Amino acid sequence: MAPTLSPSEAIRPDAGAGAALWSRPLPSPVGVLTAVASEVGLRAVLWPEHPTRLVRLTPEPLDAGPHHEVLDVAAVQLSEYFAGERREFDVPLDLVGTPFQLQVWATLQEIPYGATTTYGELASVLGRPGSARAVGTAVGRNPVSIIVPCHRVLGADGSLTGFAGGIDTKARLLGLESAP
Repeated sequence: MAPTLSPSEAIRPDAGAGAALWSRPLPSPVGVLTAVASEVGLRAVLWPEHPTRLVRLTPEPLDAGPHHEVLDVAAVQLSEYFAGERREFDVPLDLVGTPFQLQVWATLQEIPYGATTTYGELASVLGRPGSARAVGTAVGRNPVSIIVPCHRVLGADGSLTGFAGGIDTKARLLGLESAP
């Protein structure tokens, strides 16, 4: 397995919001996901009913056709994840967000496979105790579901809370990660 990129290597705060984008449907055990990439890296992994207001993609992604290097890598790595053969992702990312969102998304990547945390704990790790709601908003705008593992974040009481793929899918992903 290739080494995992550190959050600072995987997330570029200078990512170009106007760069050309390509997309491809990715069949998975949790539904058909749509992967979106620039030439630099993966920009989004979207759910079938993903609220478009949560992830802004401009310009409109083009159909990638049969081959796009980043989308090919994302497809392989997601397939390996669902087969229980991958615990970390190293597909290049090209995330666009506010500095705070980028910081939260980088911190999400530090949550180990099979582990969970809460929004409050994330806020503390970020040095912003008491900002669990702001952290929750940033987590909710994570454009790269599964690969940037927002499904590993729980409510303060340990309950499953909002997830773009739905609570049942969040439970399924956590179950996959807890399987021997």
